[in-house]
Amino acid sequence: MKKKSINLALQGGGAHGAFTWGVLDRLLEQDDLEIASISGTSAGALNGAAVKAGLVRGDRKAAKENLAWLWKQIGAVEASLLKPWMFGGVSDPGAVSKMLEYSPFFAAADAASRLVSPYAYGALYKNPLRRIVERFHYDAVCGDAGPRFFVTATNVRTGKIRVFEGADIHADVILASGCLPTLFQAPEFRDPKTGNVEAFWDGGYTGNPALFPMFARDLPDDIVVVNINPLERLDLPTTPQEIQNRINEISFNSSLFRELRAIQFVKDLIAEGALAKGVKKDVLVHMIADDALMRELSVATKMVPVPQVLTALHKAGRRAAAGFLDDHWDKLGKQGSVDLREMFG
Repeated sequence: MKKKSINLALQGGGAHGAFTWGVLDRLLEQDDLEIASISGTSAGALNGAAVKAGLVRGDRKAAKENLAWLWKQIGAVEASLLKPWMFGGVSDPGAVSKMLEYSPFFAAADAASRLVSPYAYGALYKNPLRRIVERFHYDAVCGDAGPRFFVTATNVRTGKIRVFEGADIHADVILASGCLPTLFQAPEFRDPKTGNVEAFWDGGYTGNPALFPMFARDLPDDIVVVNINPLERLDLPTTPQEIQNRINEISFNSSLFRELRAIQFVKDLIAEGALAKGVKKDVLVHMIADDALMRELSVATKMVPVPQVLTALHKAGRRAAAGFLDDHWDKLGKQGSVDLREMFG
């Protein structure tokens, strides 16, 4: 059986990363599809680490089990003010999002994050994800076997993107990739690249996720972006909540748009004959997304992992991945399924 090979680019987006869990869950069932590399930011880095460790230490089934364990752990993380009983029997993710977004509890927590620094907690500070991230098998995550794995973070001092790979990845790197500075203290550690102790924030500010590491010659041409931040919203945001939510989405999509535009620029040069074929990689871009669902959600459901929403996102991710495979399988290795020229026209 001849396999098709792809690179996976996994966006960050907090608890909305459960959508990516669903996508990966379905892709891992496709025996004739090989994952050559994974580039992940924030939740994308968590998902990527779970998949790589499972594939290296076991097989596809082990990778699926790792993902299920990861999201069970994330679903068990309770916010200090918000409890699952608030939502009763409500299962519609859009309704849950509205209830959460407009609740006085979330408003108070959001206001506190803007007024109180995470450094104000002193010795009481604890990143709730550390207990999860430290249980990853870093011998597998950092090893040469399995798909190449890239994790994106933002260097606080320079404001530049930092992509970690191989032995440079450890628990603090994963935590750094998802470090929202209003909520978490920046992980600080010695960066082998500079030799300095550096502080890092969320990779989404500079690469969500980074695509350029997957331009390597030894990797396949196809990059499949799992997009969990809606690219477009048709309605003008008018409420404070809607405005903040759209600012969040635009900010965390901007770096992805920048790299996609660069890809299209190179493709245009090749098509016009201004750049000889083979000089630069002719990347084939694909996307797996469910913008309709994501437009029903908000930054509130990114921040608070509500079990009902995580379940809905996982199911939606599986559906979206299945649809992608049905519609675009024949294009893999031959042509992209995203019209970048139309996207930026």
